[in-house]
Amino acid sequence: MRGKHSLFYHILIFIIAQLVWLSLLGIWIYWYVSNYIIFEKVGDQVSPQLVYDVQNALPFILGLILLIGLSFITSLIFRHLNVQLRITELYDNFIGNVTHELKSPLASIQLYLETFKQRDVPAEKRKEFIDFMMKDAERLQSLINSILEISAQEQKKLLQNYNVYDTNTLIKELIEESCSKFRVAKDSYQFKSESSCEIVVSKDALKIVFDNLIDNAVKYSTEQANIVVSIICNSKKVFILFTDLGIGIVNNEQKKIFNKFYRIYNKEIPNVKGTGLGLYRVREIIKAHSGKISVSSEGADRGTTFKIELPAYNAISKRRLKKLLKTEKQSQV
Repeated sequence: MRGKHSLFYHILIFIIAQLVWLSLLGIWIYWYVSNYIIFEKVGDQVSPQLVYDVQNALPFILGLILLIGLSFITSLIFRHLNVQLRITELYDNFIGNVTHELKSPLASIQLYLETFKQRDVPAEKRKEFIDFMMKDAERLQSLINSILEISAQEQKKLLQNYNVYDTNTLIKELIEESCSKFRVAKDSYQFKSESSCEIVVSKDALKIVFDNLIDNAVKYSTEQANIVVSIICNSKKVFILFTDLGIGIVNNEQKKIFNKFYRIYNKEIPNVKGTGLGLYRVREIIKAHSGKISVSSEGADRGTTFKIELPAYNAISKRRLKKLLKTEKQSQV
């Protein structure tokens, strides 16, 4: 609420400032025009020393330029301030989401440890508790690694293992691994391909892409997730179409979902966990592969399609190919 009030006050101050500038400008123009009209009517009756010339208009022109400049600068300051307020709001949301993501598994681990301390837990139950704690620890490790890797990726310090892969073989393998990881039944996902070609990618990075897309498909489905992945190849491009039958994305949010910290809220699924970094990370990985990703949806409850475009192996220049494979060799050393 404080952020909204602060934004309202800044907007109000900005509007008042603009009204003051415009009022002053209007008064100045009125004064100049009225004097000019009077001079035109009675100019021949006044003293020759008061004859109008171009120099008399110079202060007016300079003042007009100054006012326009000040108005423009004020607009820039307001825009910058608005962006900073938005970033602060997103940062606060991110801190809240990360705190929740960290607190939940930590509380679970603490509960199991207290149970071990206070009670004599049977061996079978103890093994079950340890398995739960291991999963929570892996969840914490995954979250921390994700944040660190995003930071490294933004600073261009994250080395990727690029290699040449057959599209169908690689994508099918990654889809099966991710679906197994997020417990998507085999009859709930399909893989389609019209043709096969080769691409130069980092397998580990592309795994992160499909992990995030499938994780979102599971989270934002009111029932069992249904996923269809289609591959289309030509001489220059590889198109990967990832379609789910989830809650969909309304038009005004489709351009925002790849922004850092942005999360979709849906009243049908109010308790979706996440940090708002998944799709941002997906976009950055695809960009690092000289590709593009876009999203389309027919609206609420109509599903979502992510379209990934990657350069085909034959379309990559020899210079870039040599650079990518060199990076792969360096990361192995």
